[in-house]
Amino acid sequence: MTNPLGKSALKVLLGLVFVVSAVLKLFDMDKFEIYIYSYHFFSLNVSFMVARLAIILELVLGIGLISHCLHKLMWWGSIAMLTGYSLLLIYAMYLGRTDSCHCFGDFLQLDPKQSLVKNGVLMLLFLPIYRMESWKTPFRWLILCLTVMVSTIAVFVISPPDNLTSNSDPEQNLQTELFNEMLNASPLDTLNLRKGKQVICFLSTSCEYCQMAAQKLSLMQQFYGFPKENITYLFMGNEEDIAKFYEESGSAQYRNVLYPDVVRLLKAIDGNFPVIVFLEDGEVVHEYGFRNMNEAEIQAFMVI
Repeated sequence: MTNPLGKSALKVLLGLVFVVSAVLKLFDMDKFEIYIYSYHFFSLNVSFMVARLAIILELVLGIGLISHCLHKLMWWGSIAMLTGYSLLLIYAMYLGRTDSCHCFGDFLQLDPKQSLVKNGVLMLLFLPIYRMESWKTPFRWLILCLTVMVSTIAVFVISPPDNLTSNSDPEQNLQTELFNEMLNASPLDTLNLRKGKQVICFLSTSCEYCQMAAQKLSLMQQFYGFPKENITYLFMGNEEDIAKFYEESGSAQYRNVLYPDVVRLLKAIDGNFPVIVFLEDGEVVHEYGFRNMNEAEIQAFMVI
């Protein structure tokens, strides 16, 4: 491509792809965080930050490409980012993963192979614009600094990380007296839930946050070797929806109970889903919702 106007249009198009990708990730942040955490390169809290830094980088590169400022820096930064994502995708394929990489959030579901092809096409499209000249504005470094600052503020305001926003002493939703009554009555009384360390999750099959909480817990159980038989999912819904819940959440299969008394279940958790209860010898040790799951506490509990 030798037409300068055509190269400029291509460069703006590539910048828009990056901006759109970043925005779609931002509005699908919870799932993007879990996707990063699922590789266990980082702790859950660090994964919150890595997810946001990845989005900020895409925004800065996208805006930089569109503005035509600091061309070589933006070009090499874009190639480096695409290469890094591609290496992660190759690793995902090595692990046998086929789940969405969330490169366009939930809007476009691409498995690692499809996303790797997409990255390859993008890198090829970057080749014709390599020799383009930057706009010689005297404010180019100021523009870069402002872009980084505005992108960072926007990302953290729109989606603040859970570890910075959840209260250190969160409101307790579990009604302990009613919960103990449930443990002593059918169908829970035969499950030996008062012996040793147990995790009981109050979940609704139609709740998206329940699915993500289950995925987080499932990852931690696998990372820290907690016995699968000591985790119980207590569902509100029906058997058909439970199968769909497992499929959509990506959670491992645990003992599940379809609780028959919906009114009692809702009263026990004050109508809030999800609620995850950690028991040791029948005593409540920790209680979490989706937002305030504390990995350090959970790890200490799960290591047996």
